[in-house]
Amino acid sequence: MARLITLSAAQAATAVEWAAAEGWNPGLSDLPCFLIQDPGLFLAMEEDGALLSVISATRYGTDFGFIGFYIARPELRGQGHGMAVWRAAMAQLEGRLIGLDGVVAQQANYRKSGFRLAWNTIRFGGLPARPPVPAQGIVPAGDVPFAALSALDRSVFPATREAYLRAWIAQPGHVALAHVSDGAVTGFGVIRPAREGHKIGPLTAETPEVAQALAAALIARVPEGPVFIDVPEPHRAAVALAEGLGLTPGFECARMYTGPAPQIRAERLFGGMSLELG
Repeated sequence: MARLITLSAAQAATAVEWAAAEGWNPGLSDLPCFLIQDPGLFLAMEEDGALLSVISATRYGTDFGFIGFYIARPELRGQGHGMAVWRAAMAQLEGRLIGLDGVVAQQANYRKSGFRLAWNTIRFGGLPARPPVPAQGIVPAGDVPFAALSALDRSVFPATREAYLRAWIAQPGHVALAHVSDGAVTGFGVIRPAREGHKIGPLTAETPEVAQALAAALIARVPEGPVFIDVPEPHRAAVALAEGLGLTPGFECARMYTGPAPQIRAERLFGGMSLELG
């Protein structure tokens, strides 16, 4: 008989493989960072040692949560295994404001669970242009106070996520850069290897010019190949940045919340950290 379980770290690798099979192009070192944020985030339906469906229900502090990795095995869809993990995820995050990045076509179903649309996110990708890197202002993220990076991140995300952010910056293969102007940290970004090419995220900056400088520097530090970035569609400067790099829109997803969208500095958000964890 099928039963609900919380995945171990080893089992959680299966959820990432399923995400790759869905074409979501996970980063090669994403999973350890996810587990640092919430070791119990992955829930699944299991029967006789085989996983039937998975979901992530990530807890941030005491007030915010995020749902991702909502996948059932293709041959078992329509049998209730997805709904079972969905209900478990909603129960795990009960009492919190909950966010998700869902398939646009599923918005009506998410609304039935109380979610409201905040904005659409577009994944841009392709072989990028390689604009000149500014001679000054770009430094390794490890050379600036972590508190400054965390403060910038908190300005564009509904909760503090310091341990997760530290791990994200430090993972092997991840390149993390900051922009400094007159002694102040005015932006930072990370580029990381994925199943296909590299992904930029987060990319957070006080101005479009800083975001452009960081994007150029990040792309210059990885080999030739495809680059992807998840851009909030209403942020026209972020869309223009992606288009200016020669990237083209792929799929869209809907950022939705169970209540009013959190107050963030949306003008600073040029690229999201992860569609799975927000």
